[in-house]
Amino acid sequence: MANVIKIRKGLNIQLQGRAEEQKTAINAAGEYALVPDDFVGMVPKVLVKEGDTVQAGDALFVNKRCPEVKFASPVSGKITAIVRGERRKVMAVKVMADAQQTYRDFGKKDPSALNGQQVQEALLDAGLFGFIDQLPYAVSTTPEQQPKAIFVSALRDKPLAANFCYELKGNEQAFQAGLTALSKIAKTYVGIGKDQPLESLKDVEVNIFDGPCPAGNVGVQVNHLDPVNKGEVVWTVDPTAVIFFGRLFLTGKVDLRRTVALCGSEVKQPAYVETLVGTPIANIVKGALKDERKQRIINGNVLTGRPVTGEAFLGAHTSEVTVIPEGDQADEMLGWILPRTKQFSTSRSYFSWLCPKKTYSLDARIKGGERHMIMSGEYDRVLPMDIYGEYLIKAIIAADIDKMEQLGIYEIAPEDFALAEFADSSKLPLQRIVREGLDMLRKENA
Repeated sequence: MANVIKIRKGLNIQLQGRAEEQKTAINAAGEYALVPDDFVGMVPKVLVKEGDTVQAGDALFVNKRCPEVKFASPVSGKITAIVRGERRKVMAVKVMADAQQTYRDFGKKDPSALNGQQVQEALLDAGLFGFIDQLPYAVSTTPEQQPKAIFVSALRDKPLAANFCYELKGNEQAFQAGLTALSKIAKTYVGIGKDQPLESLKDVEVNIFDGPCPAGNVGVQVNHLDPVNKGEVVWTVDPTAVIFFGRLFLTGKVDLRRTVALCGSEVKQPAYVETLVGTPIANIVKGALKDERKQRIINGNVLTGRPVTGEAFLGAHTSEVTVIPEGDQADEMLGWILPRTKQFSTSRSYFSWLCPKKTYSLDARIKGGERHMIMSGEYDRVLPMDIYGEYLIKAIIAADIDKMEQLGIYEIAPEDFALAEFADSSKLPLQRIVREGLDMLRKENA
């Protein structure tokens, strides 16, 4: 019987445009790309040049600070471009896909017969190890950062989040193989929701998290099960990456197919699409959007994703492509003084609190400018972690590293403050502040 952990703090935001559990076909892309920025904290060193040919699974770049951590091409084909930004920063490595895909063969393996070192070597060799993140610092990990535990959250509960159980259909064997492999490295915890039929998973400890968003955040689950102290490391793995690992062991190939939710109030028929990591966003949204007003396309979840144009590529950890109204053309007579029955608020400023099940079409406006921080307990109401959120943010802004450590920065990730950022009346970019604080701490401790 799985352990049930009740989460009482949090906030569920009901938005229009949740994806129906059906798949819609999209046109195959000609060009794919792997984006180094999807692997936070990693400095890329490119191994290929324009004109080279690669197979699916060949390394496109490595972590400059840890060259054994490779990053595999999602497709076979010809390298068409190495896109660079300011100061020659690598923005993307593009591959023109072959009509007939070929895969590098890494050999089938039985994960139950391997030890932890062999599992790590297999993931490193195939260029999949970089999909593993770590706490502290919420960055892509390296082999020398050995974990005391590994956490996988199969509960996605952010607004419009994709249903992992739907993605899992047909991939059950690969998911179990991936979990078995991870369990060889360290004790592995899997967090699920109360309605997810995943209690029978083997080789792992399954815990049920019952409560509002962000109960599905892996940082919240770490905080409740095995908090991270200074000098300790835990690994966190997206459940889709576990499927990638399992496919590697079962087939000997790198297969980065994933099921992604195309959702949001600006999508005509929200549904799921099966595609590859690195697919152009333009291919995913083509013909699927309403044409009524200016739109914001988000590579990821509406709370934590990145605003992009159609020229961007599907992120390595992205389970949703969300489209909402931009809102810059909105014209509200009398502004805030109206009852605003179509608007959502975390307080009782609007009538939304009387209709907890009503869905809303919210736009991307911040509705106010940045102002002084108000110590009102707003963060604590939506942050179900044993930390003082407001004091931690103030310590980060003040660059007080000792205070940051005392207030629990080692066990948080930027996404843990996504709801607090939504509720914040001071309009502070909390996720960006947390990221800067983690980078500052990482540099100090290097």
